[in-house]
Amino acid sequence: MKSKYIKGFRDGIPIGLGYLSVSFAFGITAVSLGVPPLIALMISMTNVTSAGQLAGLTIMTGGGSVAELILSQIIINLRYALMSVSLSQKLSKNVTLADRFAIAFCNTDEVFAVASGQKGEVGRAYMYGLITAPYFGWAAGTLLGSVASGILPASVMSALGIAIYGMFVAIIIPPAKASRTVAIVCITAAALSCAFYYLPVLNRLSSGFAIILCAVAAAVLGAILSPVKEEEEAEHE
Repeated sequence: MKSKYIKGFRDGIPIGLGYLSVSFAFGITAVSLGVPPLIALMISMTNVTSAGQLAGLTIMTGGGSVAELILSQIIINLRYALMSVSLSQKLSKNVTLADRFAIAFCNTDEVFAVASGQKGEVGRAYMYGLITAPYFGWAAGTLLGSVASGILPASVMSALGIAIYGMFVAIIIPPAKASRTVAIVCITAAALSCAFYYLPVLNRLSSGFAIILCAVAAAVLGAILSPVKEEEEAEHE
């Protein structure tokens, strides 16, 4: 059990280091919007989702409602539920229901990819080892970013404040270059976001519902332009 945990921990170290830098930017962004460092840390320790946290932060600091916050998180983080269901098929029998909830809580894109790439079933010890570094890396980065925001010069803070947005751009560019549909979906979401921000009447809508509508509209367009064929669905059943 110990050796399996260590193997999982080692596999998770690169993910944890990557999360450290991303959450550092989140911590800076949170403090710049008026969120205290300890609250920013609490958000990261109870969510572990970059896109969801940033959207939630925008809604909370913008005076959005609880309903907007809940809907936005369901839409943005729905993929994690699907990934957890898929990963559950690979978990060994020694993984209890409580373990599955704990693993699902930290089941990010990168954790899912590493776990799915393992040969055969994966056990409880390996999965706990795999999620340790990413979880604490995400929390530590947030705390460091939050604290550093009170020490760094304003010019550096201003530059680092857009780092997390740069991360999202870096995420979407490769798949957008490889797929015309993905590019169209990304451009559509960006165009709708600009419309809700600049156009009269539309800019009266709260930021929370604007995020929800942009995400749903772009996703529906992607499904229409590139539907999954029945043959592909059958292969994954």
